[in-house]
Amino acid sequence: MYQPGRTASWSAGLLVLLVAVVLVSAALGPVRIDPVTVAMAALNAVVVPIGVSVTSSSVTVLGIAIPVLVPAFEYTTVFAFDVDGSHQLIVETIRMPRIALAATVGFSLAAAGTVMQGFFRNPLADPSIIGVSSGAAAGAVAAIAFPMLVPFGSIHLSAFVGALVTAFLVYAIATEGGRTPVATLLLAGVAIQAFLGALISYMLVHSGDDLRQAVVWMMGHLNNTTWSDVGFALPVALLGVGVLGAYVRELNVLLLGEEDAHHLGVDVERTKILLLALASIVTAAGVAVAGVIGFVGLVVPHIMRLIVGPDHRILLLTSALAGASFLVATDTIARAGPAEVPVGIVTAFVGVPFFLFLLVRREVHSL
Repeated sequence: MYQPGRTASWSAGLLVLLVAVVLVSAALGPVRIDPVTVAMAALNAVVVPIGVSVTSSSVTVLGIAIPVLVPAFEYTTVFAFDVDGSHQLIVETIRMPRIALAATVGFSLAAAGTVMQGFFRNPLADPSIIGVSSGAAAGAVAAIAFPMLVPFGSIHLSAFVGALVTAFLVYAIATEGGRTPVATLLLAGVAIQAFLGALISYMLVHSGDDLRQAVVWMMGHLNNTTWSDVGFALPVALLGVGVLGAYVRELNVLLLGEEDAHHLGVDVERTKILLLALASIVTAAGVAVAGVIGFVGLVVPHIMRLIVGPDHRILLLTSALAGASFLVATDTIARAGPAEVPVGIVTAFVGVPFFLFLLVRREVHSL
């Protein structure tokens, strides 16, 4: 029987864990800052809008300058703790944007992985299973290696569009007569991933001096993060996961099989489209800003399923919060050594042994 209090208690505990991991992560680095100072510096950065003004600007379309009005918000700080100026600068502009992005991407990938595992009724499913990550990688590598051929000026936007186009292409290929068999969807995803893998390899071979940047992006990275990166991914993550939360009952029913779900009143095809689209959008937003980061959407939902059970009414949110903590922690490890390594390498080093341990213990089972 579902107990809302259990969901609230687990979520509160994981939220406390996330705050603790964030404070520890922000305290570590070439300049050590104690967690209390980190907390005060973070609170000093909190602002609230107090007014808005409008300025005129112009946008050039086909050589024609079109006047537009641009709103400009005025802000004021809420807290004024006495923090050393250099420490405030380090926390506010260097460490916190990176940590916030790590938490956002981990939140997105773990939530999408939870949905994909329930959608495919397979504990080995993850957000990349229908080619979303490969599509994002193809878009990003194209923007890096051949910017003149990409109509988008941003690597993030190019990766985001590539991910979504791939997801909906896979869906269109697998759909026939208004029905989308899960097995066909999976096979179409595998085929498209193989094709995109070959396309990415071709672009890498011809990328010239941009090869290193493209390879680092594909390994998953969070370095040189700014608040604009967080602003790109965070609204999509929160809105997408929030809407997914409205379909946890349908996701639970789909675990019984499509025929049983239909008899229980679920519009199976419509629900599948919505779940697939939302999970793809959430994944695309995370991958677009951080590159291809594996194992977060695979391992974290499975661990949480072993702990809290298969009910998505509690599993979705707890997995998302655990994913946020996991990626913040692994990114802290990635930048802790003498030479920073891409965070995707660390998640693989951590995720693979743990997942093999679960396999040996026979704790990876069907849903």
